Amino acid sequence: MFYAISWFLSFMVLGLWSLTCWGLHALTVWAVTSAGTMTSGASAAAANVALVPEWIRGWIPPDLAREFGTMIASTGPIVQGALDAMPALAGTATVLAWAIWGLGALIILALAIGAHLLIAFFQRRRTESGLPPAAPVR
Repeated sequence: MFYAISWFLSFMVLGLWSLTCWGLHALTVWAVTSAGTMTSGASAAAANVALVPEWIRGWIPPDLAREFGTMIASTGPIVQGALDAMPALAGTATVLAWAIWGLGALIILALAIGAHLLIAFFQRRRTESGLPPAAPVR
């Protein structure tokens, strides 16, 4: 029973990790690909040129969306300079996201295997000390 609980929790953490990495990757790729519209600064924010994606607009108040758009638009020249200096930045974000996800997944898997071994150690120790083993669940 403890094995099932530990592996279930491990897979849930892996799912949350995957969802977090996917969301951050989507946000990063959106920011990099939208850098061209952000270079015009405040005029783009005033014209409401897709600085905030539609799926975010439904979840935040309009005033906050405008402030968020203005803040992103002010960083447009910096992002555009980075894109001019390094055009492969969008592809690098994907590779970096996969590398970070893989490293996190390996750590989660190692922790799950460690929990599995720890459960086995304590069950073996319990049977060696003369205590009755846990009754099987039916």
